Amino acid sequence: MTNDRERTEPGDEAATRHAIGRPHPDRARQFMPFAALRGYYELVHERERVPTPRRELTEEEARELDAALAQVARGSLVRVTYYDGDAYVTREGLVSQKDEILRDLWLVRTKIPFAALQSLELLKA
Repeated sequence: MTNDRERTEPGDEAATRHAIGRPHPDRARQFMPFAALRGYYELVHERERVPTPRRELTEEEARELDAALAQVARGSLVRVTYYDGDAYVTREGLVSQKDEILRDLWLVRTKIPFAALQSLELLKA
């Protein structure tokens, strides 16, 4: 008695592989998330912001902020609270750039003007 596997000819192997199926380069695409409402989540996050009026710093707070800015260097881990349009935002991240001339602080890809800063805290890594 012969086994079916023993009876296959070289041309039959390709037909068998085709019948089983081969990996398709776009197969993973069918498992990607589908966003039916484009921009919906960004809108929801914007609505979470509570509009607040901007508050001026006292002289003591301004001195503390200047002292903290003097200690910040590229690669420092910081927590920053700043005024962004209509509300205060708090972020944590690594300082990628501090521009004394243009008076900007960059947390990775977020540009924060010195004038918008409310508080700055150096974090221990």
